[in-house]
Amino acid sequence: MAHAVTPSPATNSGPAPVEYEQALATYEPVLGLETHIELGTASKMFCSCPTAFGSEPNTQVCPVCLALPGSLPVVNEKAVEGAIRLGLALNCSVAPWGRFARKNYFYPDMPKNYQISQYDEPICVDGHLDVTVDTPEGPREFRVEIERVHMEEDTGKTSHMGGATGRIHGADYSIVDYNRAGIPLLEIVTKPITGTGELAPQVARAYAAELRDLVRALGISDVRMEEGSMRCDVNVSINPRGADEWGTRSETKNVNSLRSIERAVRSEIERQAGVLEAGQRVVQETRHFQENTGRSISGRSKEEAQDYRYFPDPDLVPVAPSEEWVEELRATIPELPAAQRARVRAEWDLTDTELRDLVNADAIGLVEATVAEGAPASEARKLWMNELSRRATEQEVELGDLPITPAQVARVIALVEEGTLTNKLARQVVEGVLAGEGEPDEVVEARGLKVVSDDGALGAAVDEAIAGNPDIADKVRGGKVAAAGALVGAVMKATRGQADAGRARELILERLGVG
Repeated sequence: MAHAVTPSPATNSGPAPVEYEQALATYEPVLGLETHIELGTASKMFCSCPTAFGSEPNTQVCPVCLALPGSLPVVNEKAVEGAIRLGLALNCSVAPWGRFARKNYFYPDMPKNYQISQYDEPICVDGHLDVTVDTPEGPREFRVEIERVHMEEDTGKTSHMGGATGRIHGADYSIVDYNRAGIPLLEIVTKPITGTGELAPQVARAYAAELRDLVRALGISDVRMEEGSMRCDVNVSINPRGADEWGTRSETKNVNSLRSIERAVRSEIERQAGVLEAGQRVVQETRHFQENTGRSISGRSKEEAQDYRYFPDPDLVPVAPSEEWVEELRATIPELPAAQRARVRAEWDLTDTELRDLVNADAIGLVEATVAEGAPASEARKLWMNELSRRATEQEVELGDLPITPAQVARVIALVEEGTLTNKLARQVVEGVLAGEGEPDEVVEARGLKVVSDDGALGAAVDEAIAGNPDIADKVRGGKVAAAGALVGAVMKATRGQADAGRARELILERLGVG
């Protein structure tokens, strides 16, 4: 059962924001991104509780993750392994020795009143991730430098009830679910990102997207932003152009979509410019992004490291990965997204637009898997990007979440190539598979969708089409062979799209003495 806590009120006000272009004419932005990734381990970071998303509240807890007296944490080896693999993929150095610390602060959803994290001795340091942003002049690459990747545990989840916005302000009461408390987290912290200019929002989004795809390729998290398994804190400061010192930063917390990351950067640049233009100073604080307005509201003043009173956790031994283990893990790193994109672009002869569409739809892996099942790349790409993408949009799900496998898509394509299906019939087979009616061949059989190509059945439909359209038949007899298309259409309609159109045309011309 969830536990209730009492909310406290807060207010927000400030100068009007400055238009984005005007802000960038006067100020230069500096970005910093802190991304939290929930690892997809079977158990939590320091105990054996399960980590399944969506379970009944407070059913996946134990004395350790509830911080009951006398309970002792034990480090999850798989989580350490995931941290090292991500660090290697981000071109980081892996520390030969590190330890966990207690980060002291109070939230109702944090049962210990401290979070076990890494402070001055993180597992991975000094890496980078290259990202590409489309501009009117063509693609432009930015290198985002990584300061650190460190391990920690997640907090529980507080839900504010009774208010209109779902936030604590205006809520009647709050409930706390501790299922998420103790789930393994990796925090990836960038170094300050400078030199982005007007492209700052797009660079932030591109970095988050590239990091998400990289983590997914490693298989260490499902990085579902809508479920909170990837969350981004967006740090922004601005300073007058040419100034030697950076401005005061704000931190917009827990932004949970790529679009919102882009919007949060843009709106914060506009807000801070408005503050400075009004002769006021920017306050270092945390802020909360509002999806409905595209703006953020003030949260609390931002603590410095010393405010957390970090000290080594006395209950946990240091983490000391050997060089041999690190090299074993390095050998497990798969082809990463940037290399994959370059390869498939060359192999499939894609244009910039075609590649971008595949990336935006998160379809490269699905198309590759379909090709591996024997389908031509062009046909696999066409089916995933047209019919299946349309259905994913209609159902408001990710393309990869549709209940159809690359093997099933490849079989549908094979049935078209064999002449068993037309493209129109193939769409009906896809519909049947998505509806749970079985494998493609079973759907074909159950729905009676095979192409009609034998002359007996087809001939009757051809005769009916000719008899029902005497004027068109006369035109064909008179030498207007193109008019036969209308008769083919009539045959297709009569056979519910199952006729072999090529053979139907041949029979029509034979019947009318043309050819």
